[in-house]
Amino acid sequence: MDFLKLQAYAKINLSLDVLRQRQDGYHDVRMVMQTIRLHDNIDLRRTRQPGIRLRTNLSFLPVNENNLMYRAAQLLIEEFKLREGVEMTLRKVIPVAAGLAGGSADAAAVLYGVNRIFSLGLSAAELQKRAVRLGADVPFCLMHGTALSEGIGEVLTALPGMPECMLVLAKPGISVSTKYVYTNLRVDAQPPEAHPDISRVVEALYAADLRAIAENAGNILERVSCREYPEIDRIKERILSYGALFSLMSGSGPTVFGVFDDPDRAEHCYQELRFGKDKNIAKQVYLTEPWK
Repeated sequence: MDFLKLQAYAKINLSLDVLRQRQDGYHDVRMVMQTIRLHDNIDLRRTRQPGIRLRTNLSFLPVNENNLMYRAAQLLIEEFKLREGVEMTLRKVIPVAAGLAGGSADAAAVLYGVNRIFSLGLSAAELQKRAVRLGADVPFCLMHGTALSEGIGEVLTALPGMPECMLVLAKPGISVSTKYVYTNLRVDAQPPEAHPDISRVVEALYAADLRAIAENAGNILERVSCREYPEIDRIKERILSYGALFSLMSGSGPTVFGVFDDPDRAEHCYQELRFGKDKNIAKQVYLTEPWK
């Protein structure tokens, strides 16, 4: 096999809690991750010429070691001393720097693809061990579905998928630094009510109870991101006004998602945020659903 077409799926956080800062500077987290159907497209080709070549549809994206896709390919090429190379073409659809793990999803797809086209024989578990070296979200992006994520994000426990629903995603025209958000959270200073009840969200998934998920979902990082960027809260309020069961920021932001049990309400929200009276509240808007 010399060529693969791959899809790299985004994620949202159905709930996100930060437990403590570690000695190594990372944070221990406990969160529920959910893959969604919004995805990038990647063409991966094995070449006789050594080296890595990367092209993208966005001129501002790096095409060298500063791109996680490049580093993912490099990791396996160097480890297995491959004499041939890879050529990658990325069509970016997932918003960049959005809290949706777009870069991690691309890297995960490349790990999977390089393993396939070079017949390296790595199992899913072996790929995940390598994935964590690229970023905390990359192991989950290899796994897909719904999972409880612990440690720095690399300890994954598969969960039942979300009940049937529709998702509206809206990203304002701002960028949020993940490092800034975590640095300014001050975990020890947060009141108990700031921490979402992750265990109840997990129980609600096992019960396939979308409303119970809505009642218990939360994201502690909103306490920093929403304070610094009030437009995030405004988007949440607008999505709720269109009938979402709940609305949260994904990851460290700035993308906000709303969960709808009524497809018509979801469609109406999408149309109003994309083309209607609220079209200026977000720069990018998507209508999608969970990936199971």
